[in-house]
Amino acid sequence: MATLDQKSPNVLLQSLCCRITGKSEAEVAHQFQYAVRVIGSNYAPSIERDEFLVSEKIKKELLKQRREADAALFSELHRKLQTQGVLKHRWSVLYLLLSLSEDPRKPSSRVGNYGALFAQALQRDAHSTPFYCTRPQSLALSYGERSAGLSASVGTSGISSLGVYTLNGPTPTPQSLLAGQPPPSAAAGGQPLGSRLAWALPVSSSPSSALAPPANRPLLGPPAPSTRVVRPRRDGDGTGEVSEALLVRDILYVFQGIDGKFIKMSAQDNCYKIDSKVVLCKSLRDTSSRLAELGWLHNKVRKYTDARSLDRAFGLVGQSFCSSLHQELKEYYRLLSVLHSQLQVEDDQGVTVCTESTLTLRRLLVWMYDPKVRLKTLAALVDFCQGRKGGELASAVHAYGKTGDPQMRALVQHILSLVSHPILNFLYRWIYDGELEDTYHEFFVASDPNVKTDRLWHDKYSLRKSMIPSFITMDQARKVLLIGKSINFLHQVCHDRTPPGKITSASKSADTPKDAAELLSDLEGAFQEKIDAAYFDTSKYLLDVLNRNYLLLEHLQAMRRYLLLGQGDFIRHLMDLLKPELARPATTLYQHNLTGILETAVRATNAQYDNAEILKRLDVRLLEVSPGDTGWDVFSLDYHVDGPIATVFTRECMGHYLRVFNFLWRAKRMEYTLTDIWKGQMCNAKLLKTMPELSGVLHQCHILASEMVHFIHQMQYYITFEVLECSWDELWNKVQQAQDLDHIIAAHDVFLDTIISRCLLDNNSRSLLNQLRAIFDQIIEFQSAQDSLYRSALEELALRLQYEEKKKQREEEGQWGVTAEQEAEEKKRIQDFQETIPKMRSQLRILTHFYQSIVQQFLVLLMTSSDESLRFLSFRLDFNEHYRSLTPQGQRAEAASLTRRHEGATNVKHLTRRQASTTNPVVGAWSTTSQREVVTSQKRDDQQALKRFMSRRCHALEERSGAALDNQHRRRLPSDEGKRKAAVRLSSPPPRVTQGHLTWHALLMRRKQNLFFFFSLRGCQI
Repeated sequence: MATLDQKSPNVLLQSLCCRITGKSEAEVAHQFQYAVRVIGSNYAPSIERDEFLVSEKIKKELLKQRREADAALFSELHRKLQTQGVLKHRWSVLYLLLSLSEDPRKPSSRVGNYGALFAQALQRDAHSTPFYCTRPQSLALSYGERSAGLSASVGTSGISSLGVYTLNGPTPTPQSLLAGQPPPSAAAGGQPLGSRLAWALPVSSSPSSALAPPANRPLLGPPAPSTRVVRPRRDGDGTGEVSEALLVRDILYVFQGIDGKFIKMSAQDNCYKIDSKVVLCKSLRDTSSRLAELGWLHNKVRKYTDARSLDRAFGLVGQSFCSSLHQELKEYYRLLSVLHSQLQVEDDQGVTVCTESTLTLRRLLVWMYDPKVRLKTLAALVDFCQGRKGGELASAVHAYGKTGDPQMRALVQHILSLVSHPILNFLYRWIYDGELEDTYHEFFVASDPNVKTDRLWHDKYSLRKSMIPSFITMDQARKVLLIGKSINFLHQVCHDRTPPGKITSASKSADTPKDAAELLSDLEGAFQEKIDAAYFDTSKYLLDVLNRNYLLLEHLQAMRRYLLLGQGDFIRHLMDLLKPELARPATTLYQHNLTGILETAVRATNAQYDNAEILKRLDVRLLEVSPGDTGWDVFSLDYHVDGPIATVFTRECMGHYLRVFNFLWRAKRMEYTLTDIWKGQMCNAKLLKTMPELSGVLHQCHILASEMVHFIHQMQYYITFEVLECSWDELWNKVQQAQDLDHIIAAHDVFLDTIISRCLLDNNSRSLLNQLRAIFDQIIEFQSAQDSLYRSALEELALRLQYEEKKKQREEEGQWGVTAEQEAEEKKRIQDFQETIPKMRSQLRILTHFYQSIVQQFLVLLMTSSDESLRFLSFRLDFNEHYRSLTPQGQRAEAASLTRRHEGATNVKHLTRRQASTTNPVVGAWSTTSQREVVTSQKRDDQQALKRFMSRRCHALEERSGAALDNQHRRRLPSDEGKRKAAVRLSSPPPRVTQGHLTWHALLMRRKQNLFFFFSLRGCQI
């Protein structure tokens, strides 16, 4: 010992022990070891380290003793001490002075019961609990003091208390109640310090003279002990009844899950039971059974923690949950240690009288009420969390905190702060660094390492909905996913090397459970603000990078201009250039030739001023060739996308763009075709005036062309304005207001879905699309038929002009114009041409019927559509009910209307005649003559109207013809045999008009301009 440094703590402590006890170094070895253990323990005072509060207590004590001068002197000295700054631990010195000033003969009021002591456990970082602990002599065990102590308890974290819970951990155990410190009641007024320290030591380490208390030492507890019961302390008392002291000792073992001598675990009943052979009164047996429930609850919690603590697959969240259960069990073990120390002190002192300070079953029942409630909560929580891990486990713990009991809620909140700590760490690493280190799949953000970079945004990261904690909303979880996904997208796809710290400022993370508890206490405030700040900063930076470096919005506008035919001058010029090429069979096309034409169209229109980055992505694509296809059927424009913009324009989106382009290109081709048809009609109208036999056929061509132009113009208006422009305006507004990339992708998907649906390209509109394609086919057939008609007519006209020119030339030469043979040959040729006109007319009429029937079916499907815009389209297509009148129902309705008008006109005529004859005979005669003329003209009009009506009836009969309306070949013209039969049928004279028919329409009133337009548009001629 002499070799040790004289200033070392061990030497000083040993010297202190020798000076206090007045013994040599060899005699105080045991006391020295005990002192080292006390100093090395983690006990700490439970009271708040408030220097002002302690000084005020000292002054109050001095005032109580009527020492006002000393109180004033103390206040002055304390003020000077505060200004000096010499002592660093002034509170400890003042607390020591306050403790020394207390009278040990009076029971202390600072700690009034075991409940308060057990509530004030050690700090969370305590690693050991001394086994030997003397009973604090100041601990009052009476019911009144116990009740007062329970109401005044401020401990929060121990197993035995469910008071106001602090999330920073439990309040420490009072220093004055720890082993190795002198209990106030054991120190008399003039007793030396050594005697008090010896009183606090265990009996085994004290001298033999210390076994018996000195004469001037006060008795344990209050000075008036109760002598109502003498409790036997040993077996073999001769009565055969187990003493309560033995039951108390057994109960303390059961509290730890250890079988006692009389109380053991029943595997069959799964509970602790007292041996049936033990003689025991009913009250003690019932009380013991109630207390033994704590052992069962302890075993349940301990079994869960032992099974899960070593399971790595349980994850960090599960280990945090087990750690929180271990901490609660540690507080429970502290309580048992204090109880065991109390019982040992009673045994060592030979206490055989049941005083107010001794341990009894009833007192244990009262003291262990709060620990029992706490253990019940933990056991129920363990049952509820079975089979859960990660965020699901945190949700289970959070659900248990939704209770009205503030004590239980405080316990669950503390456990939740420990359990959620790993989750919040995952979350902060993800939203601030984009790192996901979730080895055990506990976090609610999942990553798929097999997904390639081009599908990073869509498929690599996703939400595990089962792992989203219940205290995190789905909107917050979606934002958390987007934040980390945006950071990884910037780094891996956009190759942006900006540090995450410059994108968004990282706030304080949840480094400790205390930080996690603070966040959980303000989920809608601070936590929401952190998520929102990181979300807005990261998303805004990502959109800026996409728009600035990768021209996202410019590419979106390019899709609208080129793939959705928004660049009108470019599309028109491209069609003009491609017309010769696309008229050829599809198998004869070469992509490089079409690419050259595309570049020519770009250079010749306003498209040349677009960004070069956009123009180089524009290309030609040829679809799969089917037999009989022309270049119009396989040609398509393509737009190459790659890199970050491919996240918005995915393969599925480009497939949708291709479908829409083909539809719009075909509709634009119909407009282009009808323009050529109209040009042909306008150019050839004057040339063919010299051929009056063609007037009827040409008029029929003009009528049918007008119907087709009206239909295509209305369809183009609907597609261009009601579908494309409206949908594009909505898309552009959403893109301008988008807060993240997901909003842009969602708006773009909605845009494409709307276009596909309203352009009749979805599965629900398949029948409408088939009818529309059949109408387009009829327009192509009509162009072929008209071209054939004009070709043969122009050839005939050329021959006639040539004949007349030769004839005129011969006459100028003084010769006969033509010979008889030439004239006969010319007449025969003209007759042959005139014989072909009925066939042309029949072909046109069949084509007209085909077209009108298809349009009628198309209108019926539009009227039954659920889309309001399509129903309005049907109204515009048949605004004058022209196609409705062609149906049998429409014809019957028109006939009934005409009959009602005829009856009304007849009544008016008779009434006018009667009035005129009664007023003046001359006027009446003149009126009768004029009325005859009016009736004659009306009859003439009625006959013409009836002829038109019968013409429509003939058309209806032709619709019933199987050869003319074959459902399997509705999109094509009938076969040659069908054409021949239809021509023969149409060339036959119409049914004779009888007088019976005239009775239907005796007096037809004209409809002025609307009626005239209505009949002229139909083109019904006999």
